[in-house]
Amino acid sequence: MSVRSVVFDIGETLTSDTRYWAAWAQWLGVPPHTMSALVGAVLAEGRDNADAIRIIRPGVDVGAEWRARQAAGQGDYLDETDLYPDVRPALARLQAAGLWVGIVGNQNAQVTKLLRGLGLPADAIATSGEWGVSKPAPAFFARVVEWAPGEPQEIVYVGDHPANDIGPARAAGVRAAHLRRGPIGLTTAAPDADWTVDSLTELADALIPG
Repeated sequence: MSVRSVVFDIGETLTSDTRYWAAWAQWLGVPPHTMSALVGAVLAEGRDNADAIRIIRPGVDVGAEWRARQAAGQGDYLDETDLYPDVRPALARLQAAGLWVGIVGNQNAQVTKLLRGLGLPADAIATSGEWGVSKPAPAFFARVVEWAPGEPQEIVYVGDHPANDIGPARAAGVRAAHLRRGPIGLTTAAPDADWTVDSLTELADALIPG
C-alpha cells in the first residue's frame, strides 16, 4: 500500500535536545554533562526523561518547576539552530512528492507555537500538550490516525524511540520508521519498524518512488 502521510516525532527526530537539557542543567545548578548522563541513564531504563530532574531534586514537581522557569524568563525556546540539518530538505522533498507532512510529539503546548514559528515545510503541527494525550498511549496514535490523511497503513510515523514511537504506532496499524538518532535511537533497536534509517535524507529516499 502506498504512503499518503508522514508524521514526525519532535525531540531527537527533528530537534536536538541539547539546548533543552542544558537549560535544565543551568536551572538545577549541575554541569550539562551530568544532566545529559542522567537523561541517558533513565531513558536506557525505560523511564520518563523527567526522572533525571527528579534524581537531582527528589520529590520535585517537574511541572511546577517548569512554570517557575517560565516565570523567571527561562521557558522553552527553539530556533533554527535546534533543528537537525536534514530536517528542512527532507520535509520539503516529501511535500514536493505529494505526501502530507505532520509533526506531533510529546511536548508542551508552548512548543507548538515555537515550531509553527519556524515555518517548517509541514501541513500540520501539534503537540501532546495541545492534544491532552501523550505517547505511548494508544489514544495518542488513534488521534494520529484521525489527524493524518489516509488509512492507517498509508500513514508513517517517524521517531527515535522504539518504546514510545515504533511499537505503539505499529499497534495502531500505522507504519513506522525508526530514526537512529539521539541516545535512545542509536542504542535501542526497533526490529518491528518498517524502515530503519540513519537520517531523514535516507527516509525521504526510501519513501519517494525513484
